[in-house]
Amino acid sequence: MEQSEVQALADKLDKLIERCQKLERDNAMLRDLQDDWNRERAQLMHKNDLAKNKIEAMIGRLRALEHH
Repeated sequence: MEQSEVQALADKLDKLIERCQKLERDNAMLRDLQDDWNRERAQLMHKNDLAKNKIEAMIGRLRALEHH
């Protein structure tokens, strides 16, 4: 193998390594975003449950008032 072929192969390998590192960084960023979305979703579901419970309690009180 000639020196130029070895250098071309080394250059391609360097580019492949850079691309892999970029993909790893992108993947880590996407995982962080996914974690953020999952936390936000859990918070919204909790708020939704609280609101649902309050509404159900109000409906129960209104029904109790109707029967009196």
